[in-house]
Amino acid sequence: MTVLDVRWRLGGPSGLEFYREGHIEGAVYCDLDADLAAPPGQGGRHPLPDAATFQSAMRRLGVSDGRPVIVYDDAGGTVAARAWWALRYFGHQDVRVLDGGLPAWTEAGLPTTKETPEPAAGDFTARPGGMPALTAEEAAALAERGVLLDARAAERYRGEVEPVDPVAGHIPGAVSAPTTGNVGPDGRFLTPDALRDRFAGLGVREGSEAGAYCGSGVTAAHEVLALEVAGLPAALYVGSWSDWVSDPSRPVATG
Repeated sequence: MTVLDVRWRLGGPSGLEFYREGHIEGAVYCDLDADLAAPPGQGGRHPLPDAATFQSAMRRLGVSDGRPVIVYDDAGGTVAARAWWALRYFGHQDVRVLDGGLPAWTEAGLPTTKETPEPAAGDFTARPGGMPALTAEEAAALAERGVLLDARAAERYRGEVEPVDPVAGHIPGAVSAPTTGNVGPDGRFLTPDALRDRFAGLGVREGSEAGAYCGSGVTAAHEVLALEVAGLPAALYVGSWSDWVSDPSRPVATG
C-alpha cells in the first residue's frame, strides 16, 4: 500500500512544512502544485499535467499499478480528492481517500512520525481517460442541458468576493454547491443517503448528466468524489473558473 500526504494551503505555507511536523508512518509527501498539476497558465491555476509528467511524479512517490493508494489531507478531503481524481483519471484502479484525514487519524489515538521514508520507485503507467473531464466549452454546454455544480463558497459564486481570480461570478447556468455541504462538522463525508438527498436538492439524480468546477479544479474533485459516494457519476472541469475567465469572451453571471 502507498500512502500519500497531500496537505496544501492556498497561498501557503507549503504543506511540506506540516508534513515534516508529523505524518502517518510510511506516508510520502505529494505536492499539489508540483505533482498533481502543470504550471499555471493556459488551462488555469492548476492544469492537468501531461501523462508522462504525472507518471514520473507518481513513480517517484512509489505508486505502482497493482498496489492500493491511500491519500489524505487535513482539510476534509478537499485537497486529497485532487490526488484521488488525478490517479483515477490516469488509470489507477484502487485509490481511496482517508475519510476525515489526519485529524480523524490523530483523534483515534493513532500515531504519527517525523521520519521521512524513502520509497522504492513505483511502476505506475499513466493511461489518460479513466475519469470524465470537461473543457470550457463542454462545461458551458453541460450547464444548459444537465447540472453543472460550482463547488466554491457561495459568496464567490454570487460574485460578491473573489480573493484569487481576476473576475468574480460564475459560469451561466451553474448551480451553487459548496463542498462544505459534503461533510459533517467532523470533516467526514455525509452518508451516501444524505449525499444523495443533498444532490437531489441541487438537481442531480440517478440518470442526470452532472459536472463540477471550482476555482482551479481542486475542491471540485471533492464534489466529484462526494457524487461518487452517492452513486452519481460526474465529470470534472479541471481548468475551472481560473481557466474560464482567462478568455474575456466567455460570459460571466453574478447573483
